[in-house]
Parts: sequence; structure tokens; C-alpha cells
Amino acid sequence: MKAITLLSLFVLASPLIAQDGAVALKKAAVSKESLAPNQQAFLNLPEESRNNFVKHLGEANRLFQQKRIFETLEELDKASKIFSDSPEIYNMRGSCFVEMRSFDKALVDFEKARSFSVDNVSIDFNIGEVYFVTKQWQKCADLFEKILKTLPKENTALSRLVEFKILLCKNKLGLKNDVVILSEKYDFLDDSPYYYYAQAALAYEAKNLTKAEEWLAIAGRVFKDPNVLAPWQDTLVEYGYIKSFYGDDAAAGE
Repeated sequence: MKAITLLSLFVLASPLIAQDGAVALKKAAVSKESLAPNQQAFLNLPEESRNNFVKHLGEANRLFQQKRIFETLEELDKASKIFSDSPEIYNMRGSCFVEMRSFDKALVDFEKARSFSVDNVSIDFNIGEVYFVTKQWQKCADLFEKILKTLPKENTALSRLVEFKILLCKNKLGLKNDVVILSEKYDFLDDSPYYYYAQAALAYEAKNLTKAEEWLAIAGRVFKDPNVLAPWQDTLVEYGYIKSFYGDDAAAGE
């Protein structure tokens, strides 16, 4: 993903979608009193409608992974005509708008998704990413700090990335002492690229481009899998330290 990080993490961080969502709802049917109103409404649909909904949502997810965005939106529209109160629909549609760099529309859909699924880490993460790319630094830092408290400890990859984004937000907010503390939180023995990218960020901020590039090169030698480094690299692009493929993204706003 070369737009914003949420797309490269969409599968990892997404809420229950397609078949997984249907299975979860069916399992929850044994305890309907614990379901949200929209989940109960879904279970009240005829079985054929539920199956068709799952089919369209699953196809939308498949198309999205192939970056066939307009086809994804068509499948989501078909699913929405069967059942519109689905956080999965709005979360995925918001991601489509992110891919199109229509961030205002994306935020509307993500917030709609959150209205149906409160405290969903995936949806909150996607909203936080929109805040990040549109440079709403305080909102972004606050939301990512909330997310960090709810992430499983074993999810090191996502936790460290969230912490790195918090570091960058605090830098924009002028909280230099916090930035220094966060930059020293982990060392080179950590199982994530955090240390190297934090040092690179400090070097970029000091206008030492050569040193920053050296830190990124070291990270590339240590973490040889480009899929591991992609969301970190994208974050530096989003932040503005590395020139964006899209050029000067004025639409994202300062």
C-alpha cells in the first residue's frame, strides 16, 4: 500500500468480515441477548438473504485485496441493499475511499462503522490513520494512545507501529521531551523496526538526511522482508519526511 498504512494492515486489523463475520454471528445466536441491535437484525433476516450478504461481502473483500476498488464498491452496494447496518460494509468502504485519497468520505464511513461497533480496534485504527494523513495530530495521538491500551501484548508489530505514529504526532505538537523518551523506549534488540525508524525520524527532524538514510538502510539489512518495512516506510511518506509518490498532497491538509 502506498497511500496510507491502514491499507497494508487492512487484513491484519480489520473487523470480522465476510465468512468470519457470518460465523461469529451464528455462534452468537445462542445468546441473542448479548448481541447489538444490528447483529440481532441480521440474524432475523431470511437465511438466503444472510448467505447472499456474506457472498457479496466476501467478494468485496477479495476485490479489495486486488485493489479493484470500483468493483469492490459495487459489491458493497449489493451487500448494503440486503443489510445496511453492517460495520464491515462501512469499514471496507472507508478503506476504498482512502485508496482513492478521498479522506473526508473515508472518515464519514469509518465513523459510521464505529457507530455500529463501538471500541472496535480495527475501526479506531483506520480513523486514527485518517487523522494522521490529514495532519490532525492531537486527535491522532489521543486515539492511538487509546488503541495502544487495547492491543494484545503479543501483537508487537502493530503496537510498535502505533507507538511510532504517536512519537511523530508528539513531534508535530512540539512535545520534544516526549519524543526523546519515546525514541529511546526500545533498542536494536527489539523485534520490530521501531528503533531504526525512530532514529531516522530524529535525523530527518535535524535535517541530517544522510544520517536518516543510513538508519533506514540499516533497518533494511536487519529486516529483509519488505512487507515488514512497508508500513513504516509509508508512515514516513505520510508524515512528509520522504517525498510522496503523489507529490505535494495538499488535499491531505496541513
